[in-house]
This record gives sequence, C-alpha cells and structure tokens, in this order.
Amino acid sequence: MSKNVLILSGSPRKSGNSDLLCDAFLKGAAEAGHRVEKIRVAEKRIGFCRGCYACKGTGVCAIRDDMGQILQKMVDADVLVLASPVYFYSIDAQLKALIDRTVARWQEVRDKELYYIMTAADEGRAAMETTLACFRGYADCIEGAKEMGVIYGSGVYEKGEVLDTKAMDQAYQMGKAL
Repeated sequence: MSKNVLILSGSPRKSGNSDLLCDAFLKGAAEAGHRVEKIRVAEKRIGFCRGCYACKGTGVCAIRDDMGQILQKMVDADVLVLASPVYFYSIDAQLKALIDRTVARWQEVRDKELYYIMTAADEGRAAMETTLACFRGYADCIEGAKEMGVIYGSGVYEKGEVLDTKAMDQAYQMGKAL
C-alpha cells in the first residue's frame, strides 16, 4: 500500500549533510512507490509560536505565513521524517519553530510513522542523544506515533561529507523499506 511521506528537512544549508540524507530517504521511498514530498524548512516563512493561543478551539494560527499549508501536509501524511543537524546538542531553530507551531492543530497530527535523521561533526552518537530526545519528545505528543527508524550521520561537518558514509545507504534503505 502506498504511503504519503512528508520529509521536513531542518537543514539551513541546501544540500547540507542532513538535507542530503533526506534526499536519499526520498529516493528510496519514491522507488518503493510511495508519494513523497520534501520541505526545506529554511526556505519557508515560519514565525515562532507567540503563545497567544488564538488558535485554541479554531485550529487557525494568528500568524499568516507558510505554516498553515505545512501543518495540513503533516496532518495528511502517513509518515513524517524529521531531519536536523545537531546544534548545541539539540535540533536547529528552523525545525523547532515548525514543531512549536503545530500547537494550532496538534491533536490532528496523529497515527504517524516517524523517522529521525540527524547529522553532527562529532564522530560518536553521544552528541546526538539530546537531539534524538527532542524528536522523541515531540513524538510523545502525537497520539499513535510509532518510531520506525533513526539515522545517525556522525563525523560530518563540511557540506557533502555525508556522501561517503554508511548513513547515506541507511537513509536510502529505510526509505525503500517503507
């Protein structure tokens, strides 16, 4: 059965390491016959949540930007792929702003298969554990969320360094196995 896959690439660098891993996942999922869309979060206008709760009861955020369309795609997706480089042991600001803005319709983002993609300059995985905890914290707020896979792109800093790592094949294979 074909799935609707939404990849949210938090990388601020186009063709940065986490963005390249998103492309590998996308290629595998598309080859497997799924409908796949990748959104480069940094290329969208997404303001930060102001905590005004104008959305309470309506599901409509008071901020008029690209988030309304993205949130609808999140609601409609069967699979969400969240990707971010590690910034000071956490996800980057672009993806965090997007996650916070889901508050307008957070109860509608449900029953999702979740995959996480992370990249870091550090060689080991330890630096990525708090980033993974951020992703898992968001998933804890999604009713029916199922973690399906984690991709660690470690030891990559310069743009494109991830191309020569096993993480590229892992991303492709995870997408293909959907």
